Amino acid sequence: MNLRSLRLLLTTCLLALGLGGVAIAADEREFVLGPGDIVRITVFQNPDLTTETRVSESGAITFPLIGSIPVGGQSTSAAEKTIAARLRDGGFVLQPQVNVLPVQIRGNQVAVLGQVNRPGRYPMETANLRLTDMLATAGGIATTGADVAVLVGIRDGKKVRREIDIPELFLTGDLANDALLSGGDLIYVHRAPVYYIYGEVQRAGAFRLERGMSVMQGLATGGGTTLRGTIRGLRIHRREADGTLKIIEPQLDDLLRVDDVIYVKESLF
Repeated sequence: MNLRSLRLLLTTCLLALGLGGVAIAADEREFVLGPGDIVRITVFQNPDLTTETRVSESGAITFPLIGSIPVGGQSTSAAEKTIAARLRDGGFVLQPQVNVLPVQIRGNQVAVLGQVNRPGRYPMETANLRLTDMLATAGGIATTGADVAVLVGIRDGKKVRREIDIPELFLTGDLANDALLSGGDLIYVHRAPVYYIYGEVQRAGAFRLERGMSVMQGLATGGGTTLRGTIRGLRIHRREADGTLKIIEPQLDDLLRVDDVIYVKESLF
């Protein structure tokens, strides 16, 4: 009896004992294949099909008779079903019983880079790990980090890139965008957007640009004007998308943009 049959028998016994929840939990912890992993594939009563192969960077493996198969991001049982379906549909094996056994685990890790408290590579301990789980493992986003995390990985043999707004997940309660991770994924957190203040202010320098921050709030973050400063004739130096530099005279309730430079001049009186 192969490993696949043993799993089926175990699940049936657990359900009969009223322990279906245990079986589900075990399935959630199943190993997920990723680039760099080496697996040994056997087909019951077909020893000539026994193959040891590596998951490529695109998430695919090569198997006799059926060629390239995308398995990156799949659990071992899902990969077994995929291979079995290809063998059956191609007419190569009538009732294939496929077993996928990881031999060397290299791709079952996720890299977390950028503005996080503990950047590095972390192992995926469960098959249902989400992006926020991995950010928590990396110590969370640093104070210098942006609210948006970038996820880069392979899904179904294709490169994917997603930008995920972390605060929005929890402020709206919609966790559907909290992406499921796969081995070999990369999470990157860019530095937080900033604006600048100089001139007659208490604390000149660069400051984090919060969402919906107005010019007045930006000035308050810098401690306000000095005794010699005035908000009359306030200027903002702003770089447009086409690279041109504009100097504008804003209203205090206008919204700041990324990399705006506020200049507070000295009062003449």
